[in-house]
Amino acid sequence: MRNVRFLAAAATAVTLTAAGVLAVPGSAAAHRGGPDFGPNVFVYDPSTPAAEIQAKFDELFAQQEKNEMGTNRYAVLFKPGHYDVNARLGYYTTVSGLGRNPADVDITGAVRVVGQVNPNVPGGVSALTNFWRSAENFTVTPTDWSNQWAVSQASPMRRVHVKGILWLEPGNGGYSSGGFIANSKVDGITINGSQQQWLTRDSELGDVWTNGVWNQVFSGVTGAPPTGFPNPPYTTLASSPVSREKPYLFVDERGKYRVFVPALQHDTAGTTWSDGSERGDSISIDDFFVAKPSDSAARINLALALGKNLLLTPGVYHLDRPLRVLHKNTVVLGLGMPSLAPDTGEAALKIADVDGVKVAGVLVDAGARESDTLIEVGSRFSRADHSRNPTSLQDVFIRIGGPWVGRARTSMVVNSDDTILENIWAWRGDHGNGIGWTQNTADVGVVVNGDDVTAYGLFVEHYQKWQTIWNGERGRTIFYQSEMPYDPPSQAAWTSPTGNGWASYKVAPSVRRHEAWGLGVYSYFNQGVDIRAARGIEVPDRPGVRFHNMITVFLDGSGGIERTINDAGTPCVGSFSTSALTEYPA
Repeated sequence: MRNVRFLAAAATAVTLTAAGVLAVPGSAAAHRGGPDFGPNVFVYDPSTPAAEIQAKFDELFAQQEKNEMGTNRYAVLFKPGHYDVNARLGYYTTVSGLGRNPADVDITGAVRVVGQVNPNVPGGVSALTNFWRSAENFTVTPTDWSNQWAVSQASPMRRVHVKGILWLEPGNGGYSSGGFIANSKVDGITINGSQQQWLTRDSELGDVWTNGVWNQVFSGVTGAPPTGFPNPPYTTLASSPVSREKPYLFVDERGKYRVFVPALQHDTAGTTWSDGSERGDSISIDDFFVAKPSDSAARINLALALGKNLLLTPGVYHLDRPLRVLHKNTVVLGLGMPSLAPDTGEAALKIADVDGVKVAGVLVDAGARESDTLIEVGSRFSRADHSRNPTSLQDVFIRIGGPWVGRARTSMVVNSDDTILENIWAWRGDHGNGIGWTQNTADVGVVVNGDDVTAYGLFVEHYQKWQTIWNGERGRTIFYQSEMPYDPPSQAAWTSPTGNGWASYKVAPSVRRHEAWGLGVYSYFNQGVDIRAARGIEVPDRPGVRFHNMITVFLDGSGGIERTINDAGTPCVGSFSTSALTEYPA
């Protein structure tokens, strides 16, 4: 009955255009001359003076360089053509080309992320907190000796062709904790440098990938170095078992905005765009509700219920109810890393157990009123087979605390079978606003209940119990990075049913088949108390549960991790140390 009343109310809020096309208030169809992306999206074409573009980038960087927990969000979009620009990206700044292929937007100069001055680390410069920014869908020819991309989590590079050297560290031996590249090509050397971990998927590397610290994973990457874990710390898979590239905005030959939705792929390697024949479908921007932060959740849900896709323009969306994706093949695409902020203790996003939903480029910030779950994919009764058209979540980043006090028991629950997770960072904040053991409370980061779920680049950190729980059958994780919570006040406050502490990655005892490659679990207990985790990874001992190339590390502080996986591995306790295993069971 509730749905009947909802749709009846919805019918009073829609009209037909002169051509008989359904028009939702505020949708792109209501704007003449192209969509209204709001004041924080800057669109340039080759006729724009280079000085004007450079001035905007300089202005944004000056504002966003240190604005880590701010609410400003920006997207810079380039229409096809050539540009001379030296862009430095600060927090919440994204740069994308609007061509159909990376070659359509040709940049000479750089699109770069530089290290931050930090006198407390070696070299006096660090990329450890270079989060929440991105580069996508263009070609860049560096005019300096390299294109620097010194980032850590939540800073993806996708569909980028670097015609030269790509440099992934801040320089001077400064620390960095990245990162993620997909569907990209580097002609020259990739200097990994001080990057502690990194995932590269379905890309093409040129001359060489240099060195690594603890955990470097390559999935379907031509030119990747061979597996050498733990020294060098490389895990290389010849192909990616199942993938779908992220949807992206582009301008067609008539100057109309569309969103390209790449097709599902199996057993892939290299880029999708190198021969110019990428498979997929494109959707007119007229089929999207182009949302602004001023739009209510009810207004957005109305558009979704009526079958619109959703494009979220930059900003913070304060929600009094969850956004609900009900229809199959719905695309939810963020520009400029928009934040969904539930204010009433409900979820931010709920996705029905339907085929082919795509969610990409979105932040979720927990509110002060505790949510049970922030993102839910399917329901606990989900049983449908989605193998031919799975739901995918890409570049989705969740925070508990940081911008403000936030609380949620679980950040993400995946119930739908066959879901693809890619470049997910679930983060209970260790710094920022509202940080403390009893302030930004959160039990678990990611729970996977669905079967046949595949995760590429799962970053889950600082939760107060397990970081990740995998209950579904035949799950696969390709690259996992996790720091345990920094701030347990005592061992008594941080003890699980199976021993001291809580394992980071837990596969449920009932699971019969599971496989994972390239896992790193780290400890830094900073309360001056001897805190122990009995193990970094906890799994059932059976032949169908296989783990490859995993490492535990004592970073600093007190206590540490006593075993890497179950009872295997050596202690990393009391001082800097690592424990690496290539196979479990051995």
